[in-house]
Amino acid sequence: MALKTILFIGLFLAACAGTFFGPIWPMLGYVAHYCIGPERQWWHGPVAGLGIRYSFTLGALTAFAMFLHAGNLRFGRSPFCWHEVLLVLFIGAVWLSVLIGPPTEGRYTHIDHVSMKITKVALFTLMLTHVVTDFKNLDRLLWVLVICAMILGMQAWDTPYSSFLRGRLNSVGGPDFTNSNYFGGCMGAMLWLIGVQFLRSGWWGKGLCFLSGGFTANAIILTRSRGAVVGLVAGGIMALVMAPKRFRAYIALGLVAGGAGFYHLTDERFIERSATIVAPEGERDASAQSRIEYAKIGLQIWSRRPWGIGAGNFHQTVGDYDHTRRGRDAHSAYIRCLTELGTQGFLLYMALYGSAFLMLNRMRQEQPGLPPERQKDVMLVSFGLMCSLANLMGSSLTMSLTYTELPWWFIMMPVCLWRIVGNAQMRAIEV
Repeated sequence: MALKTILFIGLFLAACAGTFFGPIWPMLGYVAHYCIGPERQWWHGPVAGLGIRYSFTLGALTAFAMFLHAGNLRFGRSPFCWHEVLLVLFIGAVWLSVLIGPPTEGRYTHIDHVSMKITKVALFTLMLTHVVTDFKNLDRLLWVLVICAMILGMQAWDTPYSSFLRGRLNSVGGPDFTNSNYFGGCMGAMLWLIGVQFLRSGWWGKGLCFLSGGFTANAIILTRSRGAVVGLVAGGIMALVMAPKRFRAYIALGLVAGGAGFYHLTDERFIERSATIVAPEGERDASAQSRIEYAKIGLQIWSRRPWGIGAGNFHQTVGDYDHTRRGRDAHSAYIRCLTELGTQGFLLYMALYGSAFLMLNRMRQEQPGLPPERQKDVMLVSFGLMCSLANLMGSSLTMSLTYTELPWWFIMMPVCLWRIVGNAQMRAIEV
């Protein structure tokens, strides 16, 4: 049995055993499993016959651990905040679209329907916002994301070119990352948190973040994803606008150094493909032009059914408007959300992003009752999450990230930070 197989089994069992010490441990196991996707790795072969549903097991153990350690959970000012209410309402909009829309035909016979998937995502995310409620657990979560990004970047580095699809990196990591665009967009969002951890860490942490950032940037380049480039530009603009004053010089220097390093890693194929983002109509390739055509078709669908065609039904509906595109994706989270979930779902989707930014902007302000070092942590993490969310919103222009799990963690993590600050202030008052 390969060493990686033994290591995987050991870590999985450790995450399961961690149930008796606190819900954070199976939760971190779930996060790592989602990112890396062991079932898709060669070293999973020797244990594939066991038929273990790792994500279900770790998610269920997280819920059990929350029940087991209910007395130790701290929800801050409130066990349920408005941002979480918006998420529940969004899930309600998803199921409403299923009830009033036509049935989905043939696409989800072997995997969960998107309505079921997003419901499971919401349940896990709500557990996340009720478990990651102190600085220690926040650090654990951020470091797991940094390490997972590095592992994915190393896999991308080691993937032979013969495995690329039309010259683009595919099939690295978990099931949500099988598409090169989704992988590039999500890795771009991770890059900002890696940068934040770099600023917050000592020399060992900085070294780990440096390696993780380098491998992550290289993986993004290998995807040749224009949507990922748009996301990085959006994140960069957010970084320049919202950089905390006391760290503005460091962040500006980091952006320059990171941009130079990123450009150094690029090749001619990446630069040529990225240049088509701003090309005039006559010079766009078919892929870039199709994004505009899908947006036009999406607006036609919405104008005829403003209440939505049903979650998961864009693929079977687009052919009614253009038979040459039957079975194709919307290539935009906004168009897919608007057409499938209707006006009400789209407004809730945008409200979640808006609420997240408002929460983070408040967290960037000085928090009374916190020591200076914790003030710094809150300021930097809230800044990093704002950049990650801007990155995801930029990438979502040309990627259907509506039902992808990782963006939802980022959308809801402001609640974690809000509860962390609330708990710390309450402890300060008690003292």
